[in-house]
Amino acid sequence: MPAALDRIRVGSAPDSWGVWFPDDPAQVPWERFLDEVAGAGYPWIELGPYGYLPTDPARLTDELARRELKVSAGTVFTGLHRGPAVWESTWEHVAQVAALTRAMGARHLVVIPSFWRDDKTAEILEPPELTAEQWAHLTKGMERLGHEVKETYGLDIVVHPHADTHIDTEAHVERFLDGTDPGLVGLCLDTGHYAYCGGDSVKLIETYGERVGYLHLKQVDPDVLAEVVRDGVPFGPAVQRGVMCEPPTGVPELGPVLAAAQRLGVDLFAIVEQDMYPCEPDRPRPIAERTRAFLRSCGA
Repeated sequence: MPAALDRIRVGSAPDSWGVWFPDDPAQVPWERFLDEVAGAGYPWIELGPYGYLPTDPARLTDELARRELKVSAGTVFTGLHRGPAVWESTWEHVAQVAALTRAMGARHLVVIPSFWRDDKTAEILEPPELTAEQWAHLTKGMERLGHEVKETYGLDIVVHPHADTHIDTEAHVERFLDGTDPGLVGLCLDTGHYAYCGGDSVKLIETYGERVGYLHLKQVDPDVLAEVVRDGVPFGPAVQRGVMCEPPTGVPELGPVLAAAQRLGVDLFAIVEQDMYPCEPDRPRPIAERTRAFLRSCGA
């Protein structure tokens, strides 16, 4: 048996049930998601897209309590590289999600940068590389966001490097971390997205461990990824091709990632996120159950 990963708290998310949007006919109803994620053995969940789960705190508290579920984090999307002009609209969105996140007893807000390429249409929305001025807007904006979220809601922000955003590759992630205050901005390391963009999760944990405040667990199929890179496929269509695959069939190997995270000596959420939008409604639960069994075999 591997060593017990007693600092790792495993959960799942609506994403693992094919949920990318607050409301979409291709997605399972939220009641079914809650029933199935609890039945699959995950005590922790994320809120997913704001509006997918009930946004009334009393109702959501009741729904979660009946299934013995707890919330680890909320998620927000930001375009702070665009400068101070977007602050007010960003804060309006963040405040809504942060208030519900705090009401659910969670302590983290996962922050995803905006896409430079549309994940549905593949339209190029802006250049994939930021200018020096845009990098300054991004880092200062995230520091301001971290400060305001902490002061107003008592939450820590963890920024999520993501495919088809400006924080994706090893070079971009390191530039972002080196340019932001560790006291204000943490990192949500998504093992699948980082591998998708060519990064090494274990190396990142060992190099920037003090910045890692949260984990998303997923894997990529290296054969599909090679096709995606060769053909310049955007992230949304890549997911439909099956680039994000069921553990332990892909990369990175999750056992070493979890062991490296355990060595940090801090409590960390490790939330399973297997991008599957859109998917057949009966597909997610068996995968979730097998993934939970696999993570137990790793000591989590």
